[in-house]
Amino acid sequence: MDRRRQTLTYIAADLATAAVAWFLLNVIRYYEVAQYEGFSSLAGYLSSHRVVAVQILIPLFWLALYYFSGYYNRPFGKSRIDELFNTVATVAIGVTFIFFVVVLNDLPKSFEIYYTIYLSYGGMQLFLTYVCRSMTTGYAARRIARGEWALNVLVIGIGSQAAKIRRELPKVGYRIIGFVDFGGEGGCDGAAADGTAGADGARGSVGDLPRLMDTLPVDELIFAPGVVHSDESIRLLYSLYHYKRPIKIWVEKDNPFYTVDVRTIHGIPLIEVTDNNFSEAGRNIKWALDMTAAVLVLTLFAPLYAWIAIGVKRSSKGPVFFRQERIGYMGRPFTIYKFRSMYADAAGQGALLTDRDDPRVTPFGRFLRKYRLDEIPQFWNILKGDMSLVGPRPEQRYYIDRIVRKAPYYYLLHNVRPGITSWGMVKYGYADTVDKMIERLDYDMMYYKNMSLTLDLTILFYTVKIVFTGKGV
Repeated sequence: MDRRRQTLTYIAADLATAAVAWFLLNVIRYYEVAQYEGFSSLAGYLSSHRVVAVQILIPLFWLALYYFSGYYNRPFGKSRIDELFNTVATVAIGVTFIFFVVVLNDLPKSFEIYYTIYLSYGGMQLFLTYVCRSMTTGYAARRIARGEWALNVLVIGIGSQAAKIRRELPKVGYRIIGFVDFGGEGGCDGAAADGTAGADGARGSVGDLPRLMDTLPVDELIFAPGVVHSDESIRLLYSLYHYKRPIKIWVEKDNPFYTVDVRTIHGIPLIEVTDNNFSEAGRNIKWALDMTAAVLVLTLFAPLYAWIAIGVKRSSKGPVFFRQERIGYMGRPFTIYKFRSMYADAAGQGALLTDRDDPRVTPFGRFLRKYRLDEIPQFWNILKGDMSLVGPRPEQRYYIDRIVRKAPYYYLLHNVRPGITSWGMVKYGYADTVDKMIERLDYDMMYYKNMSLTLDLTILFYTVKIVFTGKGV
């Protein structure tokens, strides 16, 4: 499936319908209002500088609003009901905003004309937008039904389930490119589990999984644990997080995951275990707030940066900034930036965690860490797209390799951008051993499963409190 092309199709349709709806409204405004304000012809009104400028800006406004609604995040697999509700809600908000900001500047002869303009614009915007969206969604659905568009999936499960999976998955836009058997049943439909190709693509055992993930164009993983092997299934599921792909579980009655709140996907019993409850609109708003905060902090706090830089240089020899590789979104490494709070030769002592009375920390560095001021260069990481304001703290690969030995579900945290502050840092604080890092992980997993803008604001509130009370160490 070409996600980018489908998204651009939705964007182009929304831009066009927003432009047409506003143009038609301007025709109504001319006959109801503008011709009484000195405009002698419709053409003269439509070609006036103010009308032309607004005609350009209004579709861009709608595009921004649709983006923040989260409509473009998932161009495939849309529910028609959800699409209708999203369109109605967004159009209602947008039309109301435009009415009060733009249309109320009109001075009609009677107050009732406002009702005509508001309802006419809302009706045109909703009708044109939803019809075009519905046509685009329907076209994609037909291509998927014919098997022309599909996501490549690797199925990991019990061989006896293969026939049902092969029959059902293509109905919702999946193409099986491989089957990994972990039930010891000899592979899919009796095929040998030796990594050879078959009707459903490559096949193999669990031992072949790393090779298949390296050689096949896998978009998603489907895990079908059957109704047995509970402990073994959970261990295998945790190991799949390492591959940084969306993972869905095929849920049937009496299987070990059936106690999970099951929400079927188009009638197919699949649970997306790598996703969380954060709304699509919330994700986009969070990104916009991150970018806005990064620009403001980097600009307005420049004098504070300069003061800290001078303090770091005076405290000990060495660079102002500390740079270190961390593992971030989707397991990608990036360079994190901090104000240096340790003596310059501390980095040569290897990967060591910092404790409360660490002798490697300079006196000025202890002050920075107490008020979390050493972290503020990470707003540059936010601007680069490496980090977010709120999210699990990024760790070094050295410690991740040790954490996942005891808590392999840690890999789930790589599905979100790491943050300058986190629920774990607020509720637990710094951890100076791997065992304590695992204890703190419980808070980060709680955040991951319950992500919301409200929770982010709560964490930011507590972080500000920590900064001003000096409880950062």
